[in-house]
Order: sequence, then structure tokens, then C-alpha cells
Amino acid sequence: MGSGPVAGRRAVVLAAIADAALILTFAAIGRDAHQRGEIIAGVLTSAWPFLTGAAVSWLALRVWRAPLAPWPAGVGVWLGTVTIGMLLRAATGQTVVLPFVIVALLAVGLFLVGYRLLAAGFRRFRARQPKG
Repeated sequence: MGSGPVAGRRAVVLAAIADAALILTFAAIGRDAHQRGEIIAGVLTSAWPFLTGAAVSWLALRVWRAPLAPWPAGVGVWLGTVTIGMLLRAATGQTVVLPFVIVALLAVGLFLVGYRLLAAGFRRFRARQPKG
């Protein structure tokens, strides 16, 4: 699941949901760290540029073909999410400073590539188990 030329529908849906949930988590953690009000609206305001970046990356890279692959799906979605997200933040007057870019690269990379690495390890582990 997730490693062939076209992944199963379940893997695609789960990966898309995981990406969106982790991007929302990143935005929520950032909002909480800076103690800003408007919890739901604030998280969505912070997250939309990154969610857009992820969606564009999914389309440009055709991630649905192997959505759980750390490479190229995970790395491509990670870098596209942060790059497009920062460009959209800058275009809409939101904060884009080097420390934030670094934190976003690290956190979003850990989230979006990290769960894919765990899934790949789990798939390898399952493949090595005796059938029976």
C-alpha cells in the first residue's frame, strides 16, 4: 500500500488527511506558543498558506501515485508546503522571518516526512513477518 505506481484509495485519503492534520497541528502549536487569541479562526489563518502549498504540491507531484513514500512524496510535499506557504504568507502581509522559516522547515519536515518514514518502516516490518 502506497509504494506502487498508483496507491490504493485508502492510502491516498489517509495520507491527505494526515498531511492536513499535521499542518493544522503545526499552526496550532505556533499559535499556542505565541499566545494569540481566536483559536480556530487563528489556526486556520496561520495554516491556509501551508495547506495551499501542500495541495499544490500534491497536484504538481501527483502524490496520489505513492502518497506514503518518504521520497519523493514526503520530501516534495514538505518542501512545497513550506516554500509556497512562505510565499503566500509574504504576499498577504503575514510574518516571514528567517527564524520562522527555519522552524517551519524543521517542524513540517519532521511531521510530513516523519510519518511516511514510520509507515515505510512498518510496511518493511510487516513484509518480513512469516505468512501464516
